[in-house]
Amino acid sequence: MRIHARQLAIFLLALGTLMFTQSFDTLKASPVATRVSDYKLANGLQLIVVPDNRAPVVTHYVWYRVGSADEPAGVSGIAHFLEHLMFKSTEKIASGEFSKTISRMGGQDNAFTTHDYTGYFQRISKDRLKTVMEMEADRMVNLKLDEKDVTTEREVILEERRSRTENNPSSILSEQMSAAMYQNHPYRIPIIGWMHEMKKLSREDALSFYKRFYAPNNAVVVVTGDVVPEEVKALAEAAYGGLKPSDAIKVRERPQEPEHRAPRRVELKDPRAGNASIRRFYLAPSHAKADKGDAEALYVLMKIAGSGSTSRLYQKLVSEEKVAAGAGGWYSGSGLDSGSIGVYATAAQGVGLDKVEQSIDAVLHELREKPVSNDELERAKKAFIAEFIYEMDSQSSLARRYGEGLIVGLSIDEINNWPVEVAKVTPADVQRVANKYLDIRRSVTGTLIPVAPTAESETAVKPAPAKKS
Repeated sequence: MRIHARQLAIFLLALGTLMFTQSFDTLKASPVATRVSDYKLANGLQLIVVPDNRAPVVTHYVWYRVGSADEPAGVSGIAHFLEHLMFKSTEKIASGEFSKTISRMGGQDNAFTTHDYTGYFQRISKDRLKTVMEMEADRMVNLKLDEKDVTTEREVILEERRSRTENNPSSILSEQMSAAMYQNHPYRIPIIGWMHEMKKLSREDALSFYKRFYAPNNAVVVVTGDVVPEEVKALAEAAYGGLKPSDAIKVRERPQEPEHRAPRRVELKDPRAGNASIRRFYLAPSHAKADKGDAEALYVLMKIAGSGSTSRLYQKLVSEEKVAAGAGGWYSGSGLDSGSIGVYATAAQGVGLDKVEQSIDAVLHELREKPVSNDELERAKKAFIAEFIYEMDSQSSLARRYGEGLIVGLSIDEINNWPVEVAKVTPADVQRVANKYLDIRRSVTGTLIPVAPTAESETAVKPAPAKKS
């Protein structure tokens, strides 16, 4: 079956390449797309089942429609903190026993928090799916928090921030740039939280957030693997169906961004910085909120502009001009309310950041002024279709594809048809979105500059004068 699946993937990839000059309708009937089952329980819980019968294992995800951007003011980090605390006790499970139970059954589990959602997952033998569902249903509504557990876990997240952010100048700069880019939207606040607010997070804060957002009618369960959809539905009804929905669950309404009228700049000087570097973020729409065709064109644009050693940024800055040791870019469209475009470069030894920035601007200017070549366009499209097809080999990737998409407002048809829409992108589309969204007024540019440890400006973050693109 493994060999057969790989042969199928290779066949589909070849078929995808051929379809650039033919119809893409066949992709709509791909093996994965045609076997996705979508159920809604009476209490509002959504269940997605994607069979994958190559091995007797399953991957089980629970996604909650709540993330750090839904936190009340003054308790930043509470969504991530609660994610940690969800592994503590309920009436049925002792503190710390959740993951130990999964491990004893031969499985793995973990969790994650983003601005827009919180997820919990397990990979387990198919005969253990019933037990896993019962455990997740239990902690969905029956979490107990001991003050000692809260105190201990608060130290864990504080140390996590110290190690991942406070000790990493690059992370500090990105955090400061996000705070500068979003003037009104809660995306400006780091997912892990601000240190001074994290220190004060309490048991009451966690329980209040838990009771407000954790409920079956605020959850999506995704099961991929060696399963029969109707049997999974019966298991879900038995485990989750008896849970009461919450009247507190409402449609999410967050503060939105005003019109951005001026570029912003952030400068960070730090003795731990290494080589000097520059990056720029542009505010852009998310896939779910973008005008029709824009998100797909943005993905293609930034694949051409910044993905890998064949990208325009790398070729110009590193290979040709040799002003940078590395360069690239990306488009992130997976947010609920908005997305972002990013470009970056690390200066070559002895090269000033002004010169590096001029070269970045020249690449972006050319993308706005001239259509990309057909060869670049076709190569970018083929890369995306290959990635989409090879994700079918991973249960976890499939679960994330549908879970993330549904949480931010995409339909199953929109998720399945993504490669079809990418295939429609033209050079004119790429040039159009480059002009529309590579707008310096909607950007923040950050520079990271190494300094001597005794310098007066050590670890100082300050605004810098705006420069024209």
